[in-house]
Amino acid sequence: MRLRKKPWIAEAIREYDDIVIFSSDEVKPGHWWECFGSERPIHVELGTGKGDFITGMAKRWPANHFIGIEYEEEILYFAAKKVREQSLTNIRLLPFDSNHIDELFAPNEIARLYINFCDPWPKKRHAKRRLTDSRFLEKYKTVLTKGGAIFFKTDNERLFEYSLNQFAANGFVLANVSLDLHHYGQQVDNVMTEYEKKFSAQGMKIYRCEAYLPV
Repeated sequence: MRLRKKPWIAEAIREYDDIVIFSSDEVKPGHWWECFGSERPIHVELGTGKGDFITGMAKRWPANHFIGIEYEEEILYFAAKKVREQSLTNIRLLPFDSNHIDELFAPNEIARLYINFCDPWPKKRHAKRRLTDSRFLEKYKTVLTKGGAIFFKTDNERLFEYSLNQFAANGFVLANVSLDLHHYGQQVDNVMTEYEKKFSAQGMKIYRCEAYLPV
């Protein structure tokens, strides 16, 4: 279901220009640490949504820098609001298309990527649009550090199976693969997204895995 347009957000989100990077001129491939004032591991979430996950992670891991990418400003506004309300200084948000992640970050700059509940694009002819397709994985491999990882969660079994195959075919090493995270999964340090809270409350299975680049 598409969100109803809120025209006031386009102006209101500008009040968060210390958190949200609006212009491509402000993007700093290879120099993201300058936005935070220190050189620490950079973790990136693709599809930040309203920010439950990234704010939860930033609080739990204050020694890391977190960057959230969300194309829709109308959604990103709510994430920025949460960052401000919780006084989190280790988060920056980007209203850009994750298709261009290799233009936003330099080679070997990201320690970890989070892909949570992305669009499954169920039709076979749309497979290349899936964020875990080989076309995207090649870009991720460029910006990830050696030993860097993708942490992936979904409620879609077919997408999960497809993703496991894509990770393996592209040289990633799989770990902590769970077919039902909240019931029989590995004991991982899990922060839930908005979708995850909703789906798990309905008794739906949550699939999760970690995919590492060889060192």
